[in-house]
Amino acid sequence: MIQLKNSITITMVLSIAIVIQSQAQTGTYSLNGGTATQTGQTFISSTTDQSGVYVLNFGNLTLTNCTVTTSGNTSSTDNSSFYGLNAGVLATSAGKITLSGCKINTTGTGANGIFAYGTASITSTGNKYTMTGGGGHAIMCSGGGTIAVTNDTAVTSGGSSSNIATDRGGGTITVNGGSYTSNGNNSAAVYSTGTITCNNATLIANGAEALVIEGSNKIVLNNCTVKCTYNKWGSLLYQSMSGDATGVNGYLTMTGGSFTYTGKAGGIFYNTNSTANYTLNGVTLINSCDTLIRCIKGSWGGSSASSGGITNFIAKNQTLSGLIHVDANSQAYITLQDTSVFTGAINKTNIANTATLTLDASSKWIVTATSYLSTLSDASGISGTSITNITGNGYNVYYDATLSANSTLGGKTYSLVNGGV
Repeated sequence: MIQLKNSITITMVLSIAIVIQSQAQTGTYSLNGGTATQTGQTFISSTTDQSGVYVLNFGNLTLTNCTVTTSGNTSSTDNSSFYGLNAGVLATSAGKITLSGCKINTTGTGANGIFAYGTASITSTGNKYTMTGGGGHAIMCSGGGTIAVTNDTAVTSGGSSSNIATDRGGGTITVNGGSYTSNGNNSAAVYSTGTITCNNATLIANGAEALVIEGSNKIVLNNCTVKCTYNKWGSLLYQSMSGDATGVNGYLTMTGGSFTYTGKAGGIFYNTNSTANYTLNGVTLINSCDTLIRCIKGSWGGSSASSGGITNFIAKNQTLSGLIHVDANSQAYITLQDTSVFTGAINKTNIANTATLTLDASSKWIVTATSYLSTLSDASGISGTSITNITGNGYNVYYDATLSANSTLGGKTYSLVNGGV
């Protein structure tokens, strides 16, 4: 079950698998193999664990201008999140569903809007999704399912109801255009345990981080409008240790568009218990918090919690501002390229395990507080005993002269633009 999960044992995982195998999926309308088209129809279900529409065994169904409404609750929130039990529209066993101009409304617990499991696939164009129950995600797949979305509108209101999401076993979701809003507690706009790509979409979270990546998975955003109004973190890359996502290498890539965080706490980019790989290129960042990046040891996994986070942050053609906070258990590697400008401080409390900065000839750092670096790579900015692309504003920047990576600095002191050394 996605969103900030606690650890579960292997025994529990096996028992969940046994339950779902013995628990028959049903739908008000079912297509078991073959090809069918439904136009202008209404499918209603109020039965526990029953989907409005269910396609399996290579069935190929086209729904046009149909309405699917379900109110039944799930008997297992895990089975709903892992396998699509109780979804409004469900495809499994290589089933294929194409929806256009439809309205999908669910109110029950665990009632996802559309769900593709395993080798199944769903194509959704110009549809409207409204999910109000807890655990009711709008667009979701797991076990390797595939979903392609174009110009949909989706709103979720329940707790743990991230709008666009994958869960155990991952999957691939591609979104082009449309608007996707999550309002419930612990409900991200996008939650990835697989590969999720959004182009020209509006993604809003009012009860959680806007973007969450668990484990070695990806979110790729191109020209998207992203907004988080929740006072916690703007985005989260982590490993929950629950077993729902393997690995610890998460990738968040953003090109163009904007990312707004109106919260005052945490920071717009937060990483713990994993290696976070961020690449930002020309993204407009609007951050109400004083912290840009927070990389620390987190609380997930109990006694098995990691030694902290590792953040690899590459900024291209970026304007950045805020504090970069790294704790004693964590490492941050910051790279500024292609006319990027960073206004802020790095490791001002001087507790980081590692904090490095690399600048190319076209990029600048404007220092707002005394900062402490493990290493500084800035060959193009050094001229004699001065550094021309770091504006000190009277503040000092310290580096570790004992590290071989700083050998080009020679253990010397350099003056910064506008005061400071």
